[in-house]
Amino acid sequence: MFLENGFLPENKFWKYIIGSVIIILASTIGQIPFAIAVAVKAFSSGESFPITNEAVMGYLEPNTTLFLLLFSFVFGFGALILVVKYIHKQTLLSVTTSRSKIDWSRIFFSFFLWAIFTVGSTVAMYYATPESFVWNFKPIPFLILAIIGIVMIPIQTSTEEYVFRGYLMQGFAVLAKNRWFPLVLTSVIFGTMHIANPEVEKMGYIVLVYYIGTGFFLGIITLMDEGMELALGFHAANNLVTALLLTSDWSVFQTNSIFKDISTPSVGFEVLAPVIIIFPILLFIFSKKYQWTNWKEKLTGNIVIKSEEPIQNSESHE
Repeated sequence: MFLENGFLPENKFWKYIIGSVIIILASTIGQIPFAIAVAVKAFSSGESFPITNEAVMGYLEPNTTLFLLLFSFVFGFGALILVVKYIHKQTLLSVTTSRSKIDWSRIFFSFFLWAIFTVGSTVAMYYATPESFVWNFKPIPFLILAIIGIVMIPIQTSTEEYVFRGYLMQGFAVLAKNRWFPLVLTSVIFGTMHIANPEVEKMGYIVLVYYIGTGFFLGIITLMDEGMELALGFHAANNLVTALLLTSDWSVFQTNSIFKDISTPSVGFEVLAPVIIIFPILLFIFSKKYQWTNWKEKLTGNIVIKSEEPIQNSESHE
C-alpha cells in the first residue's frame, strides 16, 4: 500500500519537517543563477534593476528565463532524493508507488490522455474566439523552447509531485494515521502555493479553486491507484503542452509558444469547468481502466499497521 510505505520504525513526523526545510533551502539556492543573470544584465546595460515580479519575469529572453526558473527544481529534486535516502531510509521507488517497479505505461497513458485533451481544447478555443489569439510561432526560439521544455519541465513537475503526492502525503499519513488528512492538507498547500502566480493577481483568488481542485484530483488518483504514476504523467503533460502551445503576458511562464493569448483575463466558467466536469470525467476513465474499487476506504479510511506485519524497509523495494 502506497501510504504505508512511509510507516517505518525510524520515520517520525519531525523528520518530514526537517526534510521539507532542506528541500526548500535547496530550491532557493537553485534560484541564485536566475538572480545573478538578472543582476548581470542590469549592471551591464545600465538599466534599473526590476523590482516587480512581472518586470523580473519579462527582463530576460523568455527561453533563458524559463531555463533558469526550471533549473532551481534540479536542486530541489536532488535534495528530495537525499532526504528520502538518508533521513527517512527509503528508496525513491517507495515514495513513488506501491508496485515493485514504476509503471511507465500508467505515466504515458495519463500524459497522452491529458496532452490530447489540452491540444484539442486549445485548438477549439482558437477557432471559437480567434480574436483572442495571435500567431506567436518562430521556428528557432520554439525549437529551443521545445528542447528546454522536454528536458526541464518533467523535472519541475516531478519535483512537485514527489514533494506533495509522495513525500508530504506519506508524511502527513504518518502523523494522522489516516488517508483523508494527507489528501486534504497536501491539496490545500499545493493550491495555495500558487497564490503568487500572476494569474491570481489578474483574476483574483477565485483562481485558487482551480489550483486546489487540481491538487485534490492529483491526490485522489494517487491514493486510488496506490502510486504517483498517473499524477506524474498528468502534471508533465499539463505544463509541457501548455508551455509549447500558449503563452500570455499574465501567465506564470512567458514562452516562445505557438499561440499567444491577448484577451483580457477574466474569471468565467472555464476556471470551474476542470474541477466540476473535466476532472470527474478523467476519474471515471482512470477508474474503469484500472478497476478502482473501495473508494471510501482508500480516500478516507484509517491506516492500521499491525506490529506482527511490519511495513518492509527500503531494501524490499530494490
